[in-house]
Amino acid sequence: MVSYLDIDDDLLFPDSDGQPMADNTEQYEWIVKIKENLEIIFADDP
Repeated sequence: MVSYLDIDDDLLFPDSDGQPMADNTEQYEWIVKIKENLEIIFADDP
């Protein structure tokens, strides 16, 4: 018999810790560039 634990997903993978993702403009630009390129690479992947 398999038993499952009731786990609150918000505790496992929080969307934010309240801190900014980038400390400066250069980091922000790299984050955006990488995100946009990943969207292009995986555009046809459902």
